[in-house]
Amino acid sequence: MRVIVIGSGIAGASAAYHLARAGVEVVIVDAVHPGRATDAGAGIVSPWTSRGLDGALYDLAERAAVHYRDLVGQLEEDSGQGCSFEIAGGMVVSADADELAEAQQRIAARARLSPYAGTVRRLDPGEARELFPPLAPGLGAVHITGAGRVDGRVLRRALLGAAAGHGAVFHEGVAHLREAGGRVGGVEVAGRSLGADGVVVAAGAWSPALVAPLGVRLAMSPQRGQISHFAVPDVDTAAWPVVLPVSSHYMLAFPGSRVVAGATRETGAGFDHRITAAGQREVLEHALTVAPGLAEATLLETRVGFRPLSADGAPLLGPLDSHPEVYVVSGFGPSGLTLGPYAGLLAATELTGTAAPLDLGPLRPERITSR
Repeated sequence: MRVIVIGSGIAGASAAYHLARAGVEVVIVDAVHPGRATDAGAGIVSPWTSRGLDGALYDLAERAAVHYRDLVGQLEEDSGQGCSFEIAGGMVVSADADELAEAQQRIAARARLSPYAGTVRRLDPGEARELFPPLAPGLGAVHITGAGRVDGRVLRRALLGAAAGHGAVFHEGVAHLREAGGRVGGVEVAGRSLGADGVVVAAGAWSPALVAPLGVRLAMSPQRGQISHFAVPDVDTAAWPVVLPVSSHYMLAFPGSRVVAGATRETGAGFDHRITAAGQREVLEHALTVAPGLAEATLLETRVGFRPLSADGAPLLGPLDSHPEVYVVSGFGPSGLTLGPYAGLLAATELTGTAAPLDLGPLRPERITSR
């Protein structure tokens, strides 16, 4: 069996890795567009703290978070390199006691059902600052020990390296689906024709353009996100937890005295790959309101990524109705680094003839139409 994976972000790289590990001949094709979400992302893997996930979507995210625990050892053995995922703990922070009480109740209820969530406890402002020293003095927190963090670039590199170790090959260029007799039999890329038994479309925000020639309209659009990286000189940030204000902004630290803050959610910006003054101001204002102790940190860079955001906010995952040989893995919005590795596994599982461990029907790519 030969499968072409279009796109090498987290979802595509995961699908390629799991397919290759299963003995499938895998060809990865990527156009290397600027603004790929994986290149910009710094992932928080903590579905238990999310206010925006419930029902089937929460179940998917919780399974995805658990999958990281299974993936790490296997991936590091296969790739010979670290994948950056660590259990660092996380804090939902607020100055409002009622907000913290609601968060504690919701998170604790979920944690009782998941041993991977860890323990949940309330922190007063002093305790919260002990864990994340730049935090504003008036912010209390709800702390959860099971929250994880991951660097998207490092994880992608490990997945692709492991896929290559299992025989996957990589082609750079813009892919065009090749259809004949009502069936997609491969792609055209850089003047070459590559045949396949199946195609995985995992090109993030660029996925709709790939399937449009088939008469398929995916209800998905790019959402620009600007995310800033800081250096905190002479400070060991490796043990700092993820910080989750009640807003959609966040902060997380990595080893090497690095703190990441973001991110904007700019719907309607198209593929405009610029750092804007307004976007930079938004990130800095939110970051310094929550963590004024970062005021003297060095602003290293701001990255821009285009999240693939579906019209209803849920992933697009599964085969096309008219072309079951084409499997879409996209539409993760701001949850790509949580959902992507597990979604890639689900795609590989179904493509190799095994039923997925959960009902993916509600996530089928053509459940909604573009507006």
